[in-house]
Amino acid sequence: MINQMQKKVLILALRAGELMMKSGAEIYRVEDTITRICKACRIPYVEVFATPTGIFLSLDEGSEESDMHTFIKRIKGSSIDLEKISRINHFSREFTTTDLSIESGLTILKDISNIKPYPLLLRIFGAALVSSFFALIFQGTIRDFFCALFAGAGSYVLSVMLDKIETNLFIRGFCCCAVATFIALGLFSAGLGTNLNSVIIGSIMIFLPGVAITNAIRDTLAGDMVSGMSKGIEAIIIAVSIASGVGIAIKIWTLLGGAF
Repeated sequence: MINQMQKKVLILALRAGELMMKSGAEIYRVEDTITRICKACRIPYVEVFATPTGIFLSLDEGSEESDMHTFIKRIKGSSIDLEKISRINHFSREFTTTDLSIESGLTILKDISNIKPYPLLLRIFGAALVSSFFALIFQGTIRDFFCALFAGAGSYVLSVMLDKIETNLFIRGFCCCAVATFIALGLFSAGLGTNLNSVIIGSIMIFLPGVAITNAIRDTLAGDMVSGMSKGIEAIIIAVSIASGVGIAIKIWTLLGGAF
């Protein structure tokens, strides 16, 4: 049987892995963090297998009479929070190189978990700026810049609302990109824009699955085929939802007699 100290280490390691997984970290980084925390507490045998939806952790005291114990942590939902990943990385290095206690570690992880995101208005402003500058990159004019600014802000507000009711990634991507396209079409029809393509492309750039594609490639190269394939499929689903939202929005606009 594992003792109380090892049980606390287990809780600490699984909590760190859970936070990293929910923040969008790569699989190999999650497994390495859990292993380092357990090894730092002198648990002789540690084996970790992580997937995007769960963490499997086996540990053993190392004696001939001891039994191996396996624990499973279900992961529900994920997002992209690079600040949390960075802080947990810093915590794991500090925990393995100093005499930081387990209780202090749990407190630090609790504080990291309670980090609040940036204010909503600031996030909306950031999404709008990203959309507008991408419109310029795709040969848009200053008028297209402001059109993409409004389209990006409107679609991001919708994404925040959909996140609150916990919609799946396909519906969220479809609805947000459809709304962004409708806004772009409306502004273009009103004569406010000059290059419709640049406005639409710029406004949907904030929804592209860049992190999912990157993690899929990195996990695959690291040998985590299950995670790499699942992340790749997730990226494909998001890409299909984006294309479907834009295409159907344009089709509906055409059927309603809207002009380009």
